[in-house]
Amino acid sequence: MRPASSALLNQADHGRWFRTVAREDLVIRIAGEAGEGVLITGQMVTQATARAGYYVLTDSVPPAEIKGGYSFYQIRLGEHRLRARGDTVDVLLAFNQEAFDNSIEHLRSGGILIFDSAELSPPESDRYRSYAVPLTDIAKNEVELTLAKNMVAVGVVAGLFGLEASHVHRLLRESKLAKKGEDILNKNLKAVDLGYKYVQERVAERGTLAVRPSKLEGRVVLSGNHAVALGALAAGCRRYAGYPITPATDIMELLADELPRVGGAVIQAEDEIAAIGMVLGASYAGQKSMTATSGPGLSLMTEMLGLASMAEIPTVVIDCQRAGPSTGMPTRHEQGDLNIAVYGAHGEVQRVVLAPTSVMDCFWTTVDAFNLAEEFQLPVIVLQDTVLAVRTESIPKPDLSRVKIVNRRTFAYRETGDGKGPGYDAASGPEHYLRYEITPDGVSPMAIPGTPGGAYVATGLEHTQAANTSSDARNHSAMTEKRFKKLEGVLARAPDAHEHGDPSADIGFLTWGSTLGVVAEAIDRLAAQGIKAHALAPRLVWPLPTQQIDPFLENKRVVIVPEVNYTGQFAQLLKTHYPNVEFTRLNVYGGQPFSVARVLEAVTSLTASSPPNGALGRKGAAVHA
Repeated sequence: MRPASSALLNQADHGRWFRTVAREDLVIRIAGEAGEGVLITGQMVTQATARAGYYVLTDSVPPAEIKGGYSFYQIRLGEHRLRARGDTVDVLLAFNQEAFDNSIEHLRSGGILIFDSAELSPPESDRYRSYAVPLTDIAKNEVELTLAKNMVAVGVVAGLFGLEASHVHRLLRESKLAKKGEDILNKNLKAVDLGYKYVQERVAERGTLAVRPSKLEGRVVLSGNHAVALGALAAGCRRYAGYPITPATDIMELLADELPRVGGAVIQAEDEIAAIGMVLGASYAGQKSMTATSGPGLSLMTEMLGLASMAEIPTVVIDCQRAGPSTGMPTRHEQGDLNIAVYGAHGEVQRVVLAPTSVMDCFWTTVDAFNLAEEFQLPVIVLQDTVLAVRTESIPKPDLSRVKIVNRRTFAYRETGDGKGPGYDAASGPEHYLRYEITPDGVSPMAIPGTPGGAYVATGLEHTQAANTSSDARNHSAMTEKRFKKLEGVLARAPDAHEHGDPSADIGFLTWGSTLGVVAEAIDRLAAQGIKAHALAPRLVWPLPTQQIDPFLENKRVVIVPEVNYTGQFAQLLKTHYPNVEFTRLNVYGGQPFSVARVLEAVTSLTASSPPNGALGRKGAAVHA
């Protein structure tokens, strides 16, 4: 095993390496196994760099096992907004041999490796520089707490790149470690200091990060799940019912802390069926309510979502998509739930499907979900995905003054004036409240239980305007048309789509969800090469916002639809509305998100084979990665 000191950079080498990495951003990957503190190490480095003024975007891949199994936490930082996790790694911190074996291929040429000299001895390589640091030995012998080796690693990273140790000290004092007693806290502080000191004493010239901090104020570091929870609070959610499931559980945990402070409540149900039933019940009773789940849970909820559609009950469901089918890979990424979100129920159901594209978008899309559910009295599914759920970003604090709250159209009998409030049969009096009155927009006033004169029966059976059950053909036709009429209103209120690039470009990307970030970065790189491209990512994916897509398609010669699934679900949905448009599917399905390089490769190969003034390739062309 090589001595730790032999791998340290001398003054000249160190300076040369930093000249090499001078770039707009830097990517650090911390890799190990579950139980080694990979997550908390990454979180500490993330918070410290964010407080130092950098834009930060992270990605983490934990194993499905509680202890053991390869995991990593990847941090990308820069002076400008970041949209994707980065294709290659500049700095790899490996806790063990498995971490090294699984991550070394991602370390770029000229990058740097930091490894625990007690756990592995990597081969010599001219491709990267390496630091052998006795993380375990320092923690065991000097801190007298072996588990603190991750804090030694935090100190090493902070010292190597010029982050102030005081930033990390403050973070530790604010963290859960502070609740474990003064002795544990002090040992972790000591571990950070020893890691910092190790670098100070053994590296003659320590550089700072080649990326300049932006020093912008008013930013917070949030995960997508936390942004969803905060968006729900801002929108007026007061009831949450759910069942723990990866990767959605963070939403429930945050709301369990915050909802009681605003008079709300969280219920952990016995399963997803019970959870969605509780959400419908609370909403029927007048409370804005939601649940969050993943693919297996959404499958169990489909019958209740049909009930929400038939009974016209506002309902919000967050689906943090993961790799499936069945249990699948609970901690891996996929965009495989679009079909079930749009079509998942028997009969013809009316629902809305939204898809956020970034952590900030998770906040605003959740607000939109509640507003649409309330205004149109139907279920709204938000298609989060694993990348967004676990990603953290440094973002501006959401401007709460911009939050517009929409409440449901309610019924109240008026005793004065004409004596007839909305929803009453004017000829018959208050005893004939028309809960499902046919209106121009399909939305009828909803009485809250206990409202005088507002009693009605809400069931999954077809009903008349007065909520009486009915199997009459003409009535069923009228009620079906009423329910579908609401989707026209949804389209008129469609949240703005996200665009990126040059609208005049004839190369187009139609995408959804977190994949937009990778596509946007690819477009920026293409622009640097003199190639124009344009991306559109509708936040409303069902009903399909053709009023946003039509103008986008007008001048496109090549239309690429990248998504993380095998069958091209969004491309298929687009094809049903645009049968004469050639959509080229670009799919990855290994449990990992797109890389920017993969998108660039596809553009290069597709544009090279495309006629200069015609549609690309054959109908339904597909490129699988």
